[in-house]
Amino acid sequence: MSRPPGVALAHERAAELGFPLSCEDVAGALLATLAAMVPPGGRVLELGTGAGVGLAWIVSGLGDRTDVEVASVDLDAELLERVRRVGWPAYVQLHQGDGARLVATLGSFDLVFADAPGGKLTGLERSIAALAPGGVLLVDDMDLAQHDDPELRRALQGVRDTLVRHPELVCAELAAGSGLIVCARREPA
Repeated sequence: MSRPPGVALAHERAAELGFPLSCEDVAGALLATLAAMVPPGGRVLELGTGAGVGLAWIVSGLGDRTDVEVASVDLDAELLERVRRVGWPAYVQLHQGDGARLVATLGSFDLVFADAPGGKLTGLERSIAALAPGGVLLVDDMDLAQHDDPELRRALQGVRDTLVRHPELVCAELAAGSGLIVCARREPA
């Protein structure tokens, strides 16, 4: 799979920073595809900016569009400052803080990428509540076989169970990369 130029640069930045938890290419390609589908005037939220790899995939999926707002949240102020220096499009806003808390203050979104503990392992219900009707939630790192820590495995199983049993969500589990779950919030009847 060929990486868009901005994604390749973000991977280089991650390597320079020694940041090992960047969005995998398979998740990134899906993320770019979902970003391309965001309706006009839509909003995208990434929980876990990291070194900016997932954000670069989102921006690549949006192409030349300028009608979409993108918010990305990370706990690490120093890392976020390094990512901020990249020079993102004007529609990208970076927020420092705990995604599990901030998600409740940022409004509703057409696409949410939960790539950090805050908003996935904690505050998952807030992430779900932030989805607009018809919105899509993408959660990665969900393949339990790739995690040795029994406590983390139990927590991820809880995330999975919450998502697939949620009455307002339709979910698909994808055995790709680190394990993906993609969910759509049903439109009201």
